[in-house]
Order: sequence, then structure tokens, then C-alpha cells
Amino acid sequence: MSLARRCSRTACARHAVATLTYVYVDQTAVLGPLATYAEPHAYDLCDLHSERLSAPRGWEVLRLSLDQAVPGPTEDDLLALADAVREAARPMTPRPAAVLDASQETGREVTRRGHLRVLTND
Repeated sequence: MSLARRCSRTACARHAVATLTYVYVDQTAVLGPLATYAEPHAYDLCDLHSERLSAPRGWEVLRLSLDQAVPGPTEDDLLALADAVREAARPMTPRPAAVLDASQETGREVTRRGHLRVLTND
């Protein structure tokens, strides 16, 4: 069994390079890069059939770039990921208890974790 996906057109044995989906509400056919996973309501097309694609009368064909090069992570992406891992690895230090404003709620704030607060009924 071949791992490469084939064109959805009958009797075409070429490798798929694009995925066609229909947006019925907008009467639009969208032709874009090959989807990561084969989906039941999408059609994989080879380069020949993707170039010859036509839509029904009154429909619009939206062609997205079929650039085959998949961009990898940039240096900024890697630095952001490293910062997120460092932040997640920091131990949580409890904040000191604070007294709430009487106009907000009645009670005293015992502890806080993120956006959640623990209040006492004094």
C-alpha cells in the first residue's frame, strides 16, 4: 500500500498535490495545498486536474497558493517556545493574602492562582 495520496478523479493515478473543498453557503470552491489528512468531504487533485478545475455557473473558485515548501519554525518561534517552557517550569509561589474592596465582594482573599481567587466569609 502506498502512503502517497492519489488524485480523486476517476482513472487518474497521479499523486495528489492540492485539496478541493466546497463552501456551499458561499457558492465557492476552494483549491489549496494538499491537506494534512484525507477528509471525506474534500477531494485530492493532481497538478493536471487542479489546473483544469472549473466550478458550476455562478460559483467562485478561490485558488490558494500551492507552494510545496513547508515553512519550518523560525528562530522567534523557538525562543517563544523556550520561554513558555521556562515559565511553566517555575514553581508557583503563593501570593500574600489581600483584603478586597468592599464594593467588589464581601470577604477576604486567602489565596490567588492565576485569575481564580479563594475567599473567606468573615
